[in-house]
Formats: sequence, structure tokens, C-alpha cells
Amino acid sequence: MIKKINQLIFASAILLHVSGCSLVQANTQHPKGYETYITPGEQFKHSSFSTINNDIVELGDTRKLIILFATWCSDSQRTLKELQASPLINDPTIQIIAIGRNEQRETLEEFNQEYNLPFALVADPSREIYSQYANAGIPRLILLDKSNNVVKTLIGEQPNIIDELNW
Repeated sequence: MIKKINQLIFASAILLHVSGCSLVQANTQHPKGYETYITPGEQFKHSSFSTINNDIVELGDTRKLIILFATWCSDSQRTLKELQASPLINDPTIQIIAIGRNEQRETLEEFNQEYNLPFALVADPSREIYSQYANAGIPRLILLDKSNNVVKTLIGEQPNIIDELNW
């Protein structure tokens, strides 16, 4: 009996860990306990990243879309496919950077072979970047203005989250 209870607790913990996210703006209470640690108007905490190709990408003087995602997450996969199909992907006034939460460089390289993403990919294997912006939930989308101030934060579980990206 105790073994079955322990198995149920373990299975529940795994399910909670793997579950995705939902559309939430910063400063709102999310039913799954997701917290966002940066709010509209605040300065983004990073000004550059090291990509999976060991290049340094600086946040430019254009609008930015920062995507915190995971390769295994179906919501993240869908969001990236929707982004690829949107006009944003070819907009020269928007810089896009995707950060793989708990992802190694090699995993992101393999993922990119399938997705062929035309923007910078950054590995965050121990959540050093992610934990500065949120406690849980992916994909996270953070929109920044030209001065790197946060305009909006979103969590995307549902389809068409890309349609919410207006700034």
C-alpha cells in the first residue's frame, strides 16, 4: 500500500514538472503557481548571450522577443512553429533569441536540425538565465522595447500565442 502511494506521489510530481504553461501577463496569479520575476517597464537583466555556436549576441537597438523554451515541450514546439509561420520571423525590426531551459548545447543543435530556426539559440543547462525571470512554465515570451525594457510577458500553453505579440 505504501509503495503504491509513493508511486502515485512520484507520478504526480513528474506530471507537475512536465506540464506546460498558460497565457499570463506579469503580476497576475496563475492557478499553477507560475511566477514571473520581471514586469513591464523593468529593464531586462541581460544585455548579451553566448549562443550554441559560441558566438556572442548583443541585444540590439530594435524590439526584441526573448523565448524561454524546452525542446521536449509540445507547447514550446508549437509556439516555435507558429513563430516560423508568422511575419515576425522576417521582420528586420525585431531581434529574436530563444533560450533553452535545462538544455545542453548539443540538444539544441539537434533540435535546430529539425526546426531550422533563423535566430540565436542559447543553452541554459542549469536554469541560470531562466530562474532570473520565472519559477516555472514554458514557453515564456518576453517582449522588449528598443531600450531593453519589458513591454509584455506571456506564458503560452494554448495555440496562437504568437497573435498576442503586439508591441
